[in-house]
Amino acid sequence: METRVAVMSMIVGKEGDVEHLNALLHQYGQYIIGRMGIPYRERGINIISVVLDAPSDEISSLAGKIGNLKDVNVKTAYSNV
Repeated sequence: METRVAVMSMIVGKEGDVEHLNALLHQYGQYIIGRMGIPYRERGINIISVVLDAPSDEISSLAGKIGNLKDVNVKTAYSNV
């Protein structure tokens, strides 16, 4: 199956469902190339970037599940590669 490279960016607020977010990232771990998290203490949020190499439907599925979590916003950018 053909895969795409994408970066998924998340902003997790104070009330963010971090437990379920980490469980989802673990579930899709086979597709994750790298992950970076930055706490922004002054604003009380965390910024997370995840780079994936996965089929488009798996990337969309993960983004949809993350988007349904409490106080978590997600956006995905796809490469042309």
